[in-house]
Amino acid sequence: MTVLVPVAGIVGLALSGLFVLGLATVRVGALAVLIGVVAAVVPVLIVVAAFLWIDRWEPEPAKLLLLTFAWGACVATLTALLVNDTAAAVGDLLLGEGHGGKVSALVSAPLVEEAAKAVPVVALMWRRSHEFDGVVDGIVYAGLSAAGFAFVENVYYFGRAFVEHGFGDGTTAGVLAAFILRGVLSPFAHPLFTVLIGIGVGLVVRSRSSGAKIAVPLAAYVAAVLLHALWNASATLGGAEVFLNIYFLIMVPIFTAVVLIMMWQRRREQRIIAAALPDMASAGWIAPSEVPLLADLRGRRQWRRQARKESGRAAAKAVGEYQAAVTELAFARRWADDDGEHAGRHAELLAVLRQTRSRAVRLASGTDG
Repeated sequence: MTVLVPVAGIVGLALSGLFVLGLATVRVGALAVLIGVVAAVVPVLIVVAAFLWIDRWEPEPAKLLLLTFAWGACVATLTALLVNDTAAAVGDLLLGEGHGGKVSALVSAPLVEEAAKAVPVVALMWRRSHEFDGVVDGIVYAGLSAAGFAFVENVYYFGRAFVEHGFGDGTTAGVLAAFILRGVLSPFAHPLFTVLIGIGVGLVVRSRSSGAKIAVPLAAYVAAVLLHALWNASATLGGAEVFLNIYFLIMVPIFTAVVLIMMWQRRREQRIIAAALPDMASAGWIAPSEVPLLADLRGRRQWRRQARKESGRAAAKAVGEYQAAVTELAFARRWADDDGEHAGRHAELLAVLRQTRSRAVRLASGTDG
């Protein structure tokens, strides 16, 4: 059972991705999908790089980040596609031809897409809360799920633009115009909506109140849905002037506020780690000389470079694992006295720290082998 569940999950992700790819190919053709992929790669690389940069102090497990991105790209996209198409068909049936698209854009898309993109974040909160150290982690997981979703959505929109108008010639809105709108002006649109949910989850992930763990993420979900609906309404119902007003007067300020929250939380993580290091040195878990290096990202990077230069790639990797273990333990120390579960987690991370430090020392001295 332990092996079957992950394998089934991976197979499900793969099948969802293949199904979405097949549907896109049927609708716009293989060449258009290929052009859409090429055009969509640039904005998704920028978005993913931004979230990984935010996560530099306490990097999340790579496999979880990859699975979160894959969920957004495959399962969330497929779910939204099926539900939105159904909503559009029902809307056309009940309200008349041409109205279904509006129902889909204004109602089903915000409700379903935000719920689907948020699934990995909420699941981690309830099932693997030890992977969460606060708001930054919620932002990263939510952002990567939304980035995967936006990537696949952009592939389809860029491909459709190519089928309908080619690359564009200045008078028609082809791939270039779609790229400017979705890849330049709004690459962070989907992540921005879902990041609100990530912030909500991050605020209560360590709370002992089940009510708070439900109410706060739910309120954040409602905010994400409303912002998403407003964005779609500006593009669907309003003209260029309405869209630009919404973009500059509402979306840009909210995006700026979220970026400031990210930066503040990132600096907060640094302060938490720096505050914990002296006590860890006094306990003999780390060397006092390592405190200034571990308290600064530049110092950590230089330490790894030096280890690689003097002792090789394996030594640099071992130093990086040791640094990550120090960070994990620094965060865990805030909760170690709360209950037995956190105390047990603290002891587990301390053992990992000692093991990674021992290996880093052996490799650096050339005695591992």
